[in-house]
Amino acid sequence: MALMERVATLIRANLNDLVDKAEDPEKMVKQLILDMQNQLMQVKTQVAMAIADEHLLRRKQSENEGREADWVRKAELAIEKKDDELARVALERSLTCRRISENFRQQVEDQRIQVENFKSALLKLEEKLTEAQAKSDVLMAQHRRARALNKAVDARAAVAHGETGAAFDRMKRKVDHAEALGQARAEIFNGDSVDDRMAALEKQDQVERLLAELKARKALTA
Repeated sequence: MALMERVATLIRANLNDLVDKAEDPEKMVKQLILDMQNQLMQVKTQVAMAIADEHLLRRKQSENEGREADWVRKAELAIEKKDDELARVALERSLTCRRISENFRQQVEDQRIQVENFKSALLKLEEKLTEAQAKSDVLMAQHRRARALNKAVDARAAVAHGETGAAFDRMKRKVDHAEALGQARAEIFNGDSVDDRMAALEKQDQVERLLAELKARKALTA
């Protein structure tokens, strides 16, 4: 039966192995739990139907057992009335009812076994579902820790291989370049300031010379 095969597969599923092998463990566990819940509903439906069929078969068996007993009573009545031929007919009918009843009895037994199998599968699937739900949070936490650890290892490996150092070297070269550019610009602006000051001094000196010359000429003409 396809349903029981699917249920058996879910029951045998090893959650730890599935998580280890899955590309997306969280998604896989959620899907597994969803599958279990769906199969659980189907098994419950099958159990209910199987129990209903068992009750029906038992009722049919009981009805035929009643008919058998009724035909035996009729045969006894025919014997009392000295009608052996009618008694034989009644006994033949009772034997037919007995065969039918025995057939139903065997079907009832087969159905009972099937019901027990369904109940057993239902119980195991419920236990597996409870286990999966209880383990899912733990498994996911373990998976996240493992993923974080792998990232930390990758980061340390990158440092060990100089990838981080190379990045710092590139940053240092950029900073040194910016600093040199700033100093050059500062020197340019400071140079302009010195030239201006020197020009002002030269102009002041020229003014003083002209003043001295004027005073000297004034002294000569006085």
